[in-house]
Amino acid sequence: MAVAKEMSVKESMQALWKLQRIHSKIDDITTLKGELPMEVSDLEDEIAGLETRMGKLENELKDIETEISNRKTTISNSKAHIKKYEQQQNAVKNSREFDALTKEIELNKLDIELSEKKIREANFAKEAKSVTIEEAKVILDNKKKDLKKKKEELERIIGETEKEEAELAKKVEKAEKDLEPRLIQAYYRIRESYRNGLAVVSVARNSCGGCFSVVPPQRQAEIKQSKNIIICEHCGRILVDESVMEA
Repeated sequence: MAVAKEMSVKESMQALWKLQRIHSKIDDITTLKGELPMEVSDLEDEIAGLETRMGKLENELKDIETEISNRKTTISNSKAHIKKYEQQQNAVKNSREFDALTKEIELNKLDIELSEKKIREANFAKEAKSVTIEEAKVILDNKKKDLKKKKEELERIIGETEKEEAELAKKVEKAEKDLEPRLIQAYYRIRESYRNGLAVVSVARNSCGGCFSVVPPQRQAEIKQSKNIIICEHCGRILVDESVMEA
């Protein structure tokens, strides 16, 4: 990044302080949004997961219903076979044929018993699965309502602050042009180290405005002279004098 002119230490401090104030306003807007952007993103992911689970549950329910239908068909076919075999028993000519038909009838009766058992089990599973689906639907609907509410709130805040954020972004770009690359890098490195984003702070009541540690008198005198960039010995933030703040 090109520097328009060589700046004095005091001018650099003034430019850094100006940049910090702009970023603090941006941070205030971010604080206003709070956790909403993350909450919206988390809810969207959660809803996608619930919808996938719902799809899986509904497919499992369809499989159960298909099994019940197939078992009913098996019962119907077995009953038809039994009726046919019983009719054939009336026309057999020997006991061997009669016994063979009796065995077929017994096998079909066993198929009916097994199918009836499987239908009972499937109906129980169907009922349980249906309850699970209904509960999942309620949860999904509530999550969607919550997401809608949070999205509307976030969109409202964005609508109110979008113009200001764009203007502040331009101010940041303009402020950076007045600073040397090494100072910008140092500033952002310090800024990213703290949650409140304060990289440049004043000395208030003989203490650092960032960590509130006492700044020795000799150090305060050096800060007032603005001949060198002074950082807090405890937190590493850049310290500025009131004269810089007022400029």
